[in-house]
Amino acid sequence: MKDSLGPLKSLAAATVLNVIGCIVLCNWLGYGIVGAAWATMISQVVAAYMMIKTLNKKGYNALAFSIPSGKELLMIFGLAAPVFMTMMSKVAFYSLLIYFATSLGTHTMAAHQVMVQTYSMCTVWGEPLSQTAQSFMPELIYGANRSLSKAQLLLRSLLTIGIILGLLLGIVGTSVPWLFPYIFTPDRMVIQEMHKVLIPYFIALSITPPTHSLEGTLLAGRDLRFISLSMTGCFCVGSIVLWAMSSKFGLLGCWFSLAIFQWARFSIALQRLLSPKGVLYSGNTDQHELRKLRTT
Repeated sequence: MKDSLGPLKSLAAATVLNVIGCIVLCNWLGYGIVGAAWATMISQVVAAYMMIKTLNKKGYNALAFSIPSGKELLMIFGLAAPVFMTMMSKVAFYSLLIYFATSLGTHTMAAHQVMVQTYSMCTVWGEPLSQTAQSFMPELIYGANRSLSKAQLLLRSLLTIGIILGLLLGIVGTSVPWLFPYIFTPDRMVIQEMHKVLIPYFIALSITPPTHSLEGTLLAGRDLRFISLSMTGCFCVGSIVLWAMSSKFGLLGCWFSLAIFQWARFSIALQRLLSPKGVLYSGNTDQHELRKLRTT
């Protein structure tokens, strides 16, 4: 609904409530991990309540309950299954990355833990590009005021922002463990392992934001079959590359495998969107009518 302020308010309230709850229940009352669990649960309930109120103010009954029909279930499955495969392929690859890294020894595992955590913190910055594409692209591709030229212009803007953001994140994200490694650990052996992977770390991180903008556009254009098959293919090939490179080069091989995985995602998505048969260049009005019918 292009309403980012509502979720932001809910998240901010949940965060404050969670922090206060942890301090009170864990530090003052001494409930430990049980107190932390209760604080998290209460904060999530409050966040859900705030979002329900926001939906109700927009004229929706957020608590309405209905049983979907068979056709509706098939439609939901047709949309959800490819997205599920896409997400699972990414999660499975990152899980394999952790598995191979943890099998390389204690110091290597510790170094990988530091680098992957900082990597995850930086990649979050690219997610708004995907969300923006999924919010604004559908009306330009399939809406009543359809304009593929405006959709192409929006993608160029998102891609430009993604490239600039990726370079900034790559520089900052690489500089922190390089120049200030003692923030994370005093162990020199762990620091040495961290410094070994700075180059593939930068390569993988810098391409992630523009990849988010491309994949968000593919999702907005409902090119779900392609994105799910391409992601599954990246996972299968990437797993073989990860196994081979980690066996030969250790943690360095793991991170170069991640860099290859990320650049493969970017290249495949970019090629698809620039293709004359892609969702941003296709003049197939029959497909447009089919999308309108499914949306209805």
